[in-house]
Amino acid sequence: MNRRDFSKLLGAGSFLLPSLTARAAQPGSTQTKYVPDYSSVSPFPVGDRAQLFIDRVLVRESEQVTFTPHPAERHASNPILKADKPWEGWRLEIYGNVIYDEEEKIFKMWYIGEAPNYFSPSPDGPSSDNATLYATSQDGVHWDKPLVGTIQALNGSKHNAVINAAHLASVMKDNREPDPAKRYKMLCYVDQPKALRGYQTMVSSDGLNWKNHSSQVICPGSDVITGYFDETRRMYVALVRINTLVRGHQRRVFYLTTSRDFDHWTQPELVWTPDLEDDAGSLRRIEEVRSMLDVPDNPALMRTEFYGFGFYLAESCTLGFPWMVTINNNARYGNHEGPGELQMGVTRDLIHWDRPFRTPIVPRGKPGEWDSGFFVTQSRALRVKDEVWLYYGSSNYTHGTPCLYRAQGTGRGTKYTGSIGLAKWKLDRFVSVDGPGHGGTLTTIPVVFVGGHLEINALTRSGGSIAVEILDAAGRPVDGFGPSDPFSGDELRKAITWKGNPSVQRLAGKPISVRFSLKNAELYSFAFRQKA
Repeated sequence: MNRRDFSKLLGAGSFLLPSLTARAAQPGSTQTKYVPDYSSVSPFPVGDRAQLFIDRVLVRESEQVTFTPHPAERHASNPILKADKPWEGWRLEIYGNVIYDEEEKIFKMWYIGEAPNYFSPSPDGPSSDNATLYATSQDGVHWDKPLVGTIQALNGSKHNAVINAAHLASVMKDNREPDPAKRYKMLCYVDQPKALRGYQTMVSSDGLNWKNHSSQVICPGSDVITGYFDETRRMYVALVRINTLVRGHQRRVFYLTTSRDFDHWTQPELVWTPDLEDDAGSLRRIEEVRSMLDVPDNPALMRTEFYGFGFYLAESCTLGFPWMVTINNNARYGNHEGPGELQMGVTRDLIHWDRPFRTPIVPRGKPGEWDSGFFVTQSRALRVKDEVWLYYGSSNYTHGTPCLYRAQGTGRGTKYTGSIGLAKWKLDRFVSVDGPGHGGTLTTIPVVFVGGHLEINALTRSGGSIAVEILDAAGRPVDGFGPSDPFSGDELRKAITWKGNPSVQRLAGKPISVRFSLKNAELYSFAFRQKA
């Protein structure tokens, strides 16, 4: 059973849910729930980490300022990876991950193609159309597909496929692991063999030769799992899809499960579900791709669901990039029709996610262009020097287009295909606090920091400036830290000074608030740092 066939079953209704619930109740299948640490949050401990403005946790007051999301910039060479090998089939999806290997100084990608009947069948069933493939790059833009494949092709040819009948390869290289055979770790969904079908873990010594690690599914659910290792919390984190009834519809929603050792996983907890605002905005997203849809709207079925996730670990929070799917009707082949879209959310505890903006963070191409239909991402975005890179897969077809379900007469591989692209932000420039020409202010709640100086990530426009004041916890000015020397320019790390002096060391460990005065300016983040 390939991924699309299995997805049809998932789209058919709620009959799968009781069996999934039963599996969750099996002895030893899960541990206790993940419980975040909420101790000592007021004054808020910002430490020496950059604080972003995607959420408003640190905002006490704002006057005459706006909060503006900044979509990523698509790379000029997009798509950077296309299906051009026989074993890749007619389309590619990232459906995996990209890492930068610090030891080998090279980018590595695990992705999938769709080449029916190319690789050897699994022991107890037909081959999967969605083999996981491997590529490398020196610069992250120009990719090689080395013939290092480790599974058998039916025709005996060489290729770059390393896993069959599994997908969603969230790959991590773990240099802390003492066993070299487990240097690479993977979260994935296994399709074959049937005895292992479900969410599983795998390990490898080289990222090419993989073997199953988990002895049973790590949690219930099916089809989509993405995850990563959280260096700050020192644990593995995964979001898993478990279809659940939400406001009258059986929907694709996501649960959190975590592990300290990659062996024992916590009980799944629902953390991502579409809300009324998502559903209310469905028609607007549908209209963007009206000419691409295969079936007319059915208002009774129109809704929003989550399809999967990418992540980025900022210094003080975790960003999520939900793969939105907006359903306009049932498709002709048993699944759902509708477009995809990448949005953005943020969390500070992995349980509660904030999404103040419901707009695309990767712009959609015009109808018919390579990235106009559906969207997925790598499991974890990369920081590359002073940029954040997010690899994403997209297509020029929507979720229910007939080319996904049959080859003949549908334009598969001629009119329609899927490819992989790259989107980028300057470091931490996801959301800005914007001050108008006549000026505005933002004041934080009381915070406590460590470090010796304050720096901001900001830019100003013509005639613009940013000045900073430090107040005590009651909002009274702190002697010596009235309006700072004004900043003008465009810098990721601008040290703030007061009469030429950047030191705030005497305030470290004390509750303070920070007031930013912005005139024709964009403020993205602030941080107290140990060293200049």
